[in-house]
Amino acid sequence: MNTETKTNDRGTNEPILSVKGLKTYFKTDEGLVKAVDGVDFDLYPGETLGIVGESGSGKSVTNLSIMKLIPSPPGKIAGGQVLFEGKDLLTATDEELRKIRGNKISMIFQDPMTSLNPFLRISTQLVETIRLHQGLGKEEAREKAIKVLEMVGIPAARKRVDSYPHQFSGGMRQRVMIAMALSCNPQILIADEPTTALDVTIQAQILEIIKDLAKEFHTAVIMITHDLGVVAGMCDKVAVMYAGKVVEKASTQELFDNPQHPYTKGLIKSVPRLDQEMKEKLYSIEGQPPSVIDLPDACPFAPRCEFAMDVCRKKYPTTTVRNGREVACWLYADEAQKAEVLEKEGARG
Repeated sequence: MNTETKTNDRGTNEPILSVKGLKTYFKTDEGLVKAVDGVDFDLYPGETLGIVGESGSGKSVTNLSIMKLIPSPPGKIAGGQVLFEGKDLLTATDEELRKIRGNKISMIFQDPMTSLNPFLRISTQLVETIRLHQGLGKEEAREKAIKVLEMVGIPAARKRVDSYPHQFSGGMRQRVMIAMALSCNPQILIADEPTTALDVTIQAQILEIIKDLAKEFHTAVIMITHDLGVVAGMCDKVAVMYAGKVVEKASTQELFDNPQHPYTKGLIKSVPRLDQEMKEKLYSIEGQPPSVIDLPDACPFAPRCEFAMDVCRKKYPTTTVRNGREVACWLYADEAQKAEVLEKEGARG
């Protein structure tokens, strides 16, 4: 795990990406879905940030919002900033975004089976990306395409570069997606569940490729996953999401050694461990994640939390910052804050 000081290409320790108060909503017949509701995090050069949480917590929508790939309608980025190289990507023009996507910021999408065009050869899809962003000639771009396929472990890359996607296995298609994402040496790589539907052996190989190439090119990585094992082996820092919000942020070591939020504790307890005897049934968090349609201003985890207090059901908790880690939970707020909330809510009632 990388613990060295991170610097950007200007030699400073400023974040390469700053997400501030990001909100992405979807209008539906049932109501307003607040899929992402005030997400904040910083990403530094060469750093790997894990974003974890159950399905529906807002992980993928957060990163599609960063790339401004939310379908509109029904979706809309309702607020916030995504700062990259001093530019807010949410206010960037389509032309500006085309120069950034796939070039400075690349994404490995969740399903390699549908992310490649089945009607085009691998060479066509790779060469197009390289020529568009790097201005190389056709032959130069083809040679680079072959080189990146070799880097991600495609055997006989020179021969197979002209194959169609259906001629590759799932693991090989995922390698092609990684090659495509890294072909222009991006500053940021977003990996959205990059090992979905792959067997365990191939998963390990894919993660090792991402890790090695990110280290070689000093690429910052956002790893979206629900697998805490992936987080432990890949990430420097972790942001835990629940119901569209980040409930805890910490270094990976701190998060596993001393989780703070009850939801984070539940996630970690629910992972099988090889160093413990299985004398009891594996722990699971009771209940189901809430619908994010018209959520009240309260802690969305309260109905599932064994530590829930009256204040949790009245108002969403403030974020407490201690020693560089953040947690949004009333357990860590001071008594005066809790008393003030209860007093205000009592006066309203």
